[in-house]
Amino acid sequence: MKFEKEFKDAISQLPSKEKDKLILRLLKKDLVLTNRLYFELLDDRTSSDKRAIVEKRIITRIEQFCSYESLPGYLMMYMREVSGYINEHVTITKDKHGEISLNLLMLIRTLELKNKEVLEQTYEKAYKFCIYVIARAFKVLILIKKMHEDLWLEFYDDLKKLGQLVSENDYLMKTAIRNGFDVNWLLTTSIPTNIEQIHKDIRKQGFLK
Repeated sequence: MKFEKEFKDAISQLPSKEKDKLILRLLKKDLVLTNRLYFELLDDRTSSDKRAIVEKRIITRIEQFCSYESLPGYLMMYMREVSGYINEHVTITKDKHGEISLNLLMLIRTLELKNKEVLEQTYEKAYKFCIYVIARAFKVLILIKKMHEDLWLEFYDDLKKLGQLVSENDYLMKTAIRNGFDVNWLLTTSIPTNIEQIHKDIRKQGFLK
C-alpha cells in the first residue's frame, strides 16, 4: 500500500504519546512486524543464531512429513509450509544468506527422503511438485548471484548436492529441461551472469507454471 505524502506528514505531526499508542495498537495486529522490531531493538541474538533455530525447525518438519506416504502434491503443500518459515525468518532478520541456505536445506532434505517415492507416481501426479522444486532452484541461483562473489563458495557444496539429487530423478530432469533450467548450473556451480533475465524470459513464455 502506497501512502500519500500528505498522509505521512500528518502522521509525523501527531503528538508522541498518540503515535506510541497507535504503533502499539498496530503491532498487536502484525506479529511478524512485532518480531522484526523486537529483533532489531532488543534481541541479543544474531541473524545466524536465529537461522540455526529455523534450520532445526525445518529439518524436524521435513522429517515429520516425509515419514508419511504422501502424494507429490501433498509434499509440495508441506514444502510451502516450510517456505513460510523461511520467509518469516528473512522478513524479521533480513538474513539474505539464510534465505539461500535455508531454501537449499529444504530442497535437499526433502529430495533425499522422497526422491524415489516421487518416481513411484505418474509424471502427471508429480508435475506440480517438480515445478515447485525447479522454480525454487531458480530462485536460489538468482539470490546467490545477488550476493558478493566472496560468499558464493559457501553454497557450492549444497548446489552440487541438489544438482545430483535432481539428476537422479527423471521427472525433475524432464521438468527442468522443459522449463529452461540447466541442471549443470548446479552440478558445476556455473551460474549464468544473466540468470535473473533468463528466469524472467522463461516466465514470460508461460513456463514454470
